[in-house]
Amino acid sequence: MKRTSLIISALLAFSMSGIAAAQTEAFVSVTSADNQSQGMAMVLATQMAEQKAAVRILLCGPAGQLALKAYEPAALKPRNVTPKQMMQNLVKNGATVEVCALFLPNFDRTPADLIEGVAVAKPADVASYMLKPGVRTFGF
Repeated sequence: MKRTSLIISALLAFSMSGIAAAQTEAFVSVTSADNQSQGMAMVLATQMAEQKAAVRILLCGPAGQLALKAYEPAALKPRNVTPKQMMQNLVKNGATVEVCALFLPNFDRTPADLIEGVAVAKPADVASYMLKPGVRTFGF
């Protein structure tokens, strides 16, 4: 009986670890033009990454400007960093950052205008990712 209980406990622990691992992906959609909203999105994405979540960020509409080489938002207190700087740090630490497929053509920009590490999202890939079990979605 003890052996059976031990085996069941081990199997349950193993299966639960798989569930926990599946719940460590965060999809952050940023559309707001508001500097503080963009900043808070990056602060929370950073916290999620520090807590071992795989972070994927999609920038759409006015928030897509964060990905442009020529755009520099205002720094936010208390650390005096911009949302763009926080986003670049996320990229450096392994986060995926993309602009939505509609951003560049509707802002008269090209992929060459994007900062290093930011790609153009493929809608089918993004939709597939969002539908994966365990992906938590956040919007700003």
